[in-house]
Amino acid sequence: MSSAYAAVLAARDTLVSEMGEAAVAALSAEMSLTLERKPIQATRVRGSDAPWNAMTTQIALLRGINVGGHKKVAMSDLRDFVAALGFADVRSLLQTGNIVFSGGAATGAGLERLLEVEAETQLDLKTAFFVRTARQLSNVIDRNAFAEAARRDPTHLVVLFLKDVPKPAAVKALRAAIDGPETVSADGKQLYAVYPAGIARSRLTNKLIEGKLGTRGTGRNWNTVLKLAALADA
Repeated sequence: MSSAYAAVLAARDTLVSEMGEAAVAALSAEMSLTLERKPIQATRVRGSDAPWNAMTTQIALLRGINVGGHKKVAMSDLRDFVAALGFADVRSLLQTGNIVFSGGAATGAGLERLLEVEAETQLDLKTAFFVRTARQLSNVIDRNAFAEAARRDPTHLVVLFLKDVPKPAAVKALRAAIDGPETVSADGKQLYAVYPAGIARSRLTNKLIEGKLGTRGTGRNWNTVLKLAALADA
């Protein structure tokens, strides 16, 4: 038994213990992935060789890696890790944990949880993954409420990709807590935030945002969002 295959089985056991056998079976069926089949080699998979639907392009954003020396991981290791799960055309952008890949009938929370469990098992990396399809990312761009900021100062416009849709009362509480020039707008599982005076010294921190919204998130500036969309469309 290969180490990669053993790791997949270990991850399955972890999911079973947390979610139950029936839930894991349903997730596996949805993703067209049988964890007991022969191991998948850690190679880039293309076209009809991909075990899942290669037409679905997805983007995985990792939270807080390679920042200040914390949670260090090489992008080549991340690409190999995703390819070993059977995904195709795996690419990365920058060093902050942005992975674009094809394949997979499942997306959203189920796929996020699978990637999180596998990353901890295989890479000793414990972090949150935030997955959006290419179409969802395109909608994020289209629904930006700060078009002027995107045009004038895109590095100070940040999109926070969230685990859950925040309640309107939570968004209102966040706005009330802002004591600087920042402005925010929530749309689905995204929060758009404009930092006119810069991000580094702003009091509108991820900790404040997550505390008020009651959900975790990871941020990317507007330039990175556009580059990810272009990469997903390439």
